[in-house]
Amino acid sequence: MTSDVTEQAKKIAEGLEYSTGFGNEHSSEAVPGALPLGRNSPQRAPLGLYAEQLSGSAFTEPRAHNQRSWLYRIRPSAAHPPFTRTDNGAVRTAPFTETVPDPNRLRWNPLPDPAPGTDWLAGLWTLGGNGDAAQRTGMAVHLYHADASMDRVFSDADGELLIVPERGGLLLRTELGDLAARPGEVALIPRGVRFRVELLDATARGYVCENYGRPFQLPDLGPIGANGLANPRDFRAPVAAYEDVEGEVEVVNKFCGNLWTATYTHSPLDVVAWHGNHVPYVYDLRTFNVIGTISYDHPDPSIFTVLTSPSDTPGLANVDFVVFAPRWLVGEDTFRPPYFHRNVMSEYMGLIEGAYDAKTAGEGGFVPGGGSLHNMMSAHGPDRETFDRASAAELVPQRIDDGLAFMFETRWPVTATGQAAGAGHLQRGYDDVWQGLERHFRP
Repeated sequence: MTSDVTEQAKKIAEGLEYSTGFGNEHSSEAVPGALPLGRNSPQRAPLGLYAEQLSGSAFTEPRAHNQRSWLYRIRPSAAHPPFTRTDNGAVRTAPFTETVPDPNRLRWNPLPDPAPGTDWLAGLWTLGGNGDAAQRTGMAVHLYHADASMDRVFSDADGELLIVPERGGLLLRTELGDLAARPGEVALIPRGVRFRVELLDATARGYVCENYGRPFQLPDLGPIGANGLANPRDFRAPVAAYEDVEGEVEVVNKFCGNLWTATYTHSPLDVVAWHGNHVPYVYDLRTFNVIGTISYDHPDPSIFTVLTSPSDTPGLANVDFVVFAPRWLVGEDTFRPPYFHRNVMSEYMGLIEGAYDAKTAGEGGFVPGGGSLHNMMSAHGPDRETFDRASAAELVPQRIDDGLAFMFETRWPVTATGQAAGAGHLQRGYDDVWQGLERHFRP
């Protein structure tokens, strides 16, 4: 049964169409004439549909920050039974109080294999985070490992979800249409949008940033100018695709840290047409236009920012999503891997493929599916082996294309959950990678 679902999902993914442009006012209809012209909520919506607005921001926020989409659906979202509490599984939510914030550098191996029949939601495992979901501040880091497609539907009222596949592709069946996200791509599911995850391969593994704060947006470019970093046209939004399904469907809602469930008599993925800018996206990280030095030294790693969630302090992000994409290194008389540093921001780093240029790969190292946490002001940088190699390297132009790493960077310390702090796949000897950095000072 699972293989049949996967094959069907692959066929759908291969035939998907998209609308392009991040933050644009998109519009789409699965049936001609389903999208009303000139009015958002006419007295009678076309084709017997119901008009409904989904708001991802307060009504009175500035136009540049306002997010909403108008949905024209078979049944209104209000037509559902009461929700009841269900088990949270391995999902945890801010405020994180099971442990205290840890100043030590931490690194984990990939999640263990899931139990047979684990879908994406059941395979969601919280590593840690900060802030307060009920106050709409902060973020959480989750990982997932699944071997079965979902037959239920999920939505997150606490925040938007940035999904980073590391192994196995995903077909995301959302209210606004379908998206396919494979390793090397990321998918953004806005707050409150309902979706189902179907697998494109036998198993799927990856990372999730749950952003409780202001929605992700493209960063300002400042002196860079009009072009560079992530191009808006490379973000792909879905076209309308609806399910007209009668029968019992479980719908799970994450609300203020807890999971709630209700059994609908129909699929809630029944939007026939829509328009707006509160929409899901998929983005290929390999299209990121890397900006770097062409003389000497390092620009700050903020030049790798794909998306940012601003805070109330200009320039201080609630959370940034940063990618270390393929690029050339040409700096003269420059130590080319990331330098040793301490930072007021806290960093969770994951690896999608290959190796990261500041860390040794392989058994017990920084491997795809694993991750490291460097909280604010914790000293970190290249390990001893990388330092020795880079210090003696011939400085010819060097192409970095054998790895794809990313980072969730946030203004507050990330507190690990109890399950992460005591996990069997936590690397207890992570500090050892900096041992042997000997004294070279010769006055």
